[in-house]
Amino acid sequence: MEPMDIVGKAKEDASLPKATMTKIIKEMLPPDVRVARDAQDLLIECCVEFINLVSSESNEVCNKEERRTIAPEHVLKALGVLGFGDYIEEVYAAYEQHKLETMQDSLKGAKWSNRAEMTEEEALAEQQRMFAEARARMNGGAITSKQPDADQSLES
Repeated sequence: MEPMDIVGKAKEDASLPKATMTKIIKEMLPPDVRVARDAQDLLIECCVEFINLVSSESNEVCNKEERRTIAPEHVLKALGVLGFGDYIEEVYAAYEQHKLETMQDSLKGAKWSNRAEMTEEEALAEQQRMFAEARARMNGGAITSKQPDADQSLES
């Protein structure tokens, strides 16, 4: 693939936060497994390439429907087109979970504006709980929602 512009930057400049990706990689592996720095860099590059691939195909799906905004259903259709159909149900479940968490966070907005209500320890515990939930989803422990048909819209 040739380098392309991504939000005004060359493809080589687009990356994911290394510390965050390293943490995700380490959390998915047993504690006694070490990952070479070159392997971590390669995994990060694979993730960036995967995001570019899915984004590009989602855009193609969106354009075919004569839409200007890529919606979740475009991403799900793109996954199917690219041969990742086995993951659509899990991705949809994660999307539904994200919508629930976002809605809950907006309802708790006042709590975040008052910093005295959550201590650093509570925030750390909440973060660890959320990481544990994400790990459970990634390891097949997700509660799956109804999967949309390929032609059915996800818009609420």
